[in-house]
Amino acid sequence: MKIASIQLTIQDEESKEARVDRAMNLISGCTGADLVLLPEIWNTGYFGFDRYHDEAEPLDGPTVSAAAARARELGAWVHMGSFVERRPDGSFTNTSVLLDRDGKPAATYRKIHLFGFGSDETKVLTPGTEVVTAATDFGRVGLATCYDLRFPELFRRMVDQGAEFFLVCSAWPYPRLEHWMMLNRVRALENEAFLISSNCVGVTRGKQFCGHSQMVDPWGTPVAAAGDEEAVVRAEIDPGLVGRVRDIFPPLRDRVLKS
Repeated sequence: MKIASIQLTIQDEESKEARVDRAMNLISGCTGADLVLLPEIWNTGYFGFDRYHDEAEPLDGPTVSAAAARARELGAWVHMGSFVERRPDGSFTNTSVLLDRDGKPAATYRKIHLFGFGSDETKVLTPGTEVVTAATDFGRVGLATCYDLRFPELFRRMVDQGAEFFLVCSAWPYPRLEHWMMLNRVRALENEAFLISSNCVGVTRGKQFCGHSQMVDPWGTPVAAAGDEEAVVRAEIDPGLVGRVRDIFPPLRDRVLKS
């Protein structure tokens, strides 16, 4: 299967509408891909906390609808990254949506681990509570967002639900690049799963995103990666590798302490 991870530039001077149009054009350029990913809160910009509530959307709002149209256009699965969702109960969440090849929502994940270190995310958003996996035509995927990478129990819960792929949208900043690089590989390695990430680049509110979106195989080996500029990372992978690795090397079967 062919994968494309869009590492999108976020800049304060660009409007939300212009950024959505630009991202949709990048998706349209991913002809032939079976799966396309976008980063975290890319339409508003992660550090624009003062705009979160004003720019929030419902699940059937313009950003998800635009991504759904591109999924239908390409005939591809599209992980449209995340956005600030305005929920019917009046709360706001960091919500990601996986769209199937017909543009229909296959999974909706609300970020469980909100980031409070030098961030107002915990002040303006409500954390999610559900671990989310979904069946696709290439295997079961688990959804995670940025700070979630630091919590191995979440990924093990997804494996227990049958996940073979982790799809991670992110707005990970410098100076913690080495943490990002290691955690992408470790979460794949310890769970013998593919991990595919899409991170932001650019500078907003004085914070620089570190990029380095990756595709890591079940041995923990990166098969494709970007630097710290806007890019579309592409790779062709064999979904059957997950099963073969788990058969060859048995740590998941040898677990003693289970969730």
